[in-house]
Amino acid sequence: MELLIPFHFSTIIYLSSLVSFLCGWLALHIALLFLSSTSILFLLALVTLVLLSIAGLGLLQIGLWSSWWALLQKAMDHARAVISNLFSGEPMSYTRFSIARQTEGDNSHVEMKLSADDEDGGEPGRPEHLHAIMPPPRRSGRNRCFLVIAAVLLLLIGFLIGYLSYRGRMQKAGRCLDGSGKCETTPTASYLADDDETEEEEVPGPPVLYWPDLRDLLSDKLSVERLEVNLRQRANKYSFEAGDAEDQSTANYIHDQFTRFFLDEVWNDEHYIKLQVKGSSNNKVSVVEDGKEEELESPDAYVAYSKTGSVVGKPVYVNYGLKADFQRVQKLDVSLNETIIIFRAGKITLAEKVANAKEVGAVGALMYLDPSDYRNTDALVPFGHAHLGTGDPFTPGFPSFNHTQFPPVESSGLPRIAVQTVSSQAVDRLFSKMGGKECPLEWKGGVMGCKVMPESTTNVTVKLTVNNVMADRKILNIFGAIKGLEEPDRYVVIGAQRDSWGPGAAKAGVGTAILLELARVISDMVKKDGYKPRRSIIFASWSAGEYGAVGATEWLEGYSATLHTKAFTYINLDAAVLGSKHMKISASPLLYTLLERTMKGVKDPGKGTGNLYDRVGTDWVKTVVPLGLDNAAFPFLAFSGIPVVSFGFYNKDEEYAFLGTTQDTVANLKTTGNLYGLMRAAAEVAGQIALRLTHDHELFLDFERYAEELLAFQEKFFPYDRDVKTLGLTLKWLYFARGDFQRATDALRRDIANSDRENRIVRRALNDRIMKVEYDFLSPYLSPKDVPFRHIFFGKGSHTLQSLLENLEQLRANKESVDVNILKEQLALATWTIKGAANALVGDIWDTDNEF
Repeated sequence: MELLIPFHFSTIIYLSSLVSFLCGWLALHIALLFLSSTSILFLLALVTLVLLSIAGLGLLQIGLWSSWWALLQKAMDHARAVISNLFSGEPMSYTRFSIARQTEGDNSHVEMKLSADDEDGGEPGRPEHLHAIMPPPRRSGRNRCFLVIAAVLLLLIGFLIGYLSYRGRMQKAGRCLDGSGKCETTPTASYLADDDETEEEEVPGPPVLYWPDLRDLLSDKLSVERLEVNLRQRANKYSFEAGDAEDQSTANYIHDQFTRFFLDEVWNDEHYIKLQVKGSSNNKVSVVEDGKEEELESPDAYVAYSKTGSVVGKPVYVNYGLKADFQRVQKLDVSLNETIIIFRAGKITLAEKVANAKEVGAVGALMYLDPSDYRNTDALVPFGHAHLGTGDPFTPGFPSFNHTQFPPVESSGLPRIAVQTVSSQAVDRLFSKMGGKECPLEWKGGVMGCKVMPESTTNVTVKLTVNNVMADRKILNIFGAIKGLEEPDRYVVIGAQRDSWGPGAAKAGVGTAILLELARVISDMVKKDGYKPRRSIIFASWSAGEYGAVGATEWLEGYSATLHTKAFTYINLDAAVLGSKHMKISASPLLYTLLERTMKGVKDPGKGTGNLYDRVGTDWVKTVVPLGLDNAAFPFLAFSGIPVVSFGFYNKDEEYAFLGTTQDTVANLKTTGNLYGLMRAAAEVAGQIALRLTHDHELFLDFERYAEELLAFQEKFFPYDRDVKTLGLTLKWLYFARGDFQRATDALRRDIANSDRENRIVRRALNDRIMKVEYDFLSPYLSPKDVPFRHIFFGKGSHTLQSLLENLEQLRANKESVDVNILKEQLALATWTIKGAANALVGDIWDTDNEF
């Protein structure tokens, strides 16, 4: 049989194959707009089975299993020959297929002839045999069927290749998120852009920076010499008190440095606050014995927010001023009413010690640095503040932009008793005059002759005179920002306190030096090395930190409606170097995993080998220190619900002796050893955390950690089930809420695993759910004005889980002392705060389940 076909029919086969392949590729990317990768994979498998089945049946029917490929090769050879003839000027010819069936029945031999129309003597332009032009209809239909199937198969091949290339990109993004590989940082257009009106701009530039490259670049650029230059700004200066000339001068210097580093935005934030400062004369502490007054000390240092005037009372020593210490004294049937309490520094903040003293009825308090805790400090007197809170205590809950806009109200955290710090030498002389019962052995420190209280037969009292005055001050917070390319309205904040009583080398100088160096290095990475952060980084220099994180808190209060939806991490640099032997870490559980991975990537400056993770050990989480009121990160976490991390080097067995004193100088700080190497390591930890949080597609916040924290509290509550039932109450609703939160974290993890990580809108929605976890643990049933620190894990007040646990312990110890209504309220607040956090984590309102 011979089949005559026009030569360009073979070319059509080529073109149709190419078109089929391209259509397959295009079809995949259209499908990706509407389907998940899992759905596409399922559809591909289904379509493949169907098409292969059809192809198999068709090929069986036409009997070309062994000859179809040979036929296609012959067609290609013929097409090439025709094209060759065409270029040589020959007239159009036809392709004649001569398919000769062998006598042995073998039909695998296919013969193809190329000939002109007149080769066999026929009429020009007319075939010799008419029947050769008209193939049998049945065979023509089979050929068409075969060509359609081949085109569809090529379409499928293009589809599969497109899918595999897409899948490869997705796998690379997955490796980026778990830290096992490299991730892309190519900037993408903002999700806010209108796709109908704008076109995504392709940003030309240097090669993509993957995370390992970015980490190494940061390490290479951090300079010990620059850190030393920055810290030297504190040298030979006595004081940087908030709002004073030296503080303002330093603020201007930092503003100029941010501008020189070419940060995208640099600005000041002004606040007008009330501070209590030293009066025209020093405060005075005296001993009155038998009506005769003898001055013990009149130091330059003072305690801000103390009650002013003079008070007189019997002296009573209560160790560190902990609640347990006061309870121990009270068990001796000693009345603490109208007394002046003496305690040594450490364990808790001065404000908390003063609050405990006020609670037992004391009229005054004295604090000193014990030589057993703070070496070589016999004559030193520390500064401090007594406000049990943060921010301006005369505008509680409101920003101090202008005092005239708010009613005259005071914070409930003000002490309302007289407070002063004294030297250990003064306390030594006071003990010698008390002559009463000696202190318990574990209460004895470095001061000789420790006494709890004077003998009942003696008439020894202490007179405390406080001359502090109120002052209106303008303070400046200085900010610089590097804007993210994809989500500029999501940002990490890196901050450090700038002001200090005294030189403040350790208290404020180290943090400020690290802040400036990180701003310089990260800006340089963006401007010169091509780093394109997805999210923004804000560098903040706070004022009035010595008065209780006033500058930071006022900023949070002033922009509270915005910050909890935009700022997703705060990194605190204050007091980053107070020693060299150990590390002190305070952090939100959301940042534990990132912090651990970061420490594994930072070399230990104190050793030739190893990293910081080797220093803290595998059980480092158990050593995490809860944030105190004296840490600027505290209001970010407990007031605003923003995850925080605060860390530094210190000596566990020896406190830094000069913190908050006039001897906090650069020279004394250098005695810690390897000062600038430790500062560089701290800068690298902070820098890596900031870069990782602005680099990855998915926010590196471990939301599943809070499920573990809730489970740990549940295990502590279990022993009190029976005690609660005796009151007609139950803990099971609290347990059910915890289970709901666990299921919510599992659901979010599944949503992330099944999502298209290349889709910016989906990725942003998932990240928003992650970054709100911390905020959702602020109890929404409390007023921020009355209870500013609403976090149920890290806040202050009866609403916290720790307070609930203490009340349950009290229930077992003394049932009659527990107020049932307060316990009911505590259970309700804890249960519904956890339940609300679970509902928020789930996502859309129709996905929540309020059935326990």
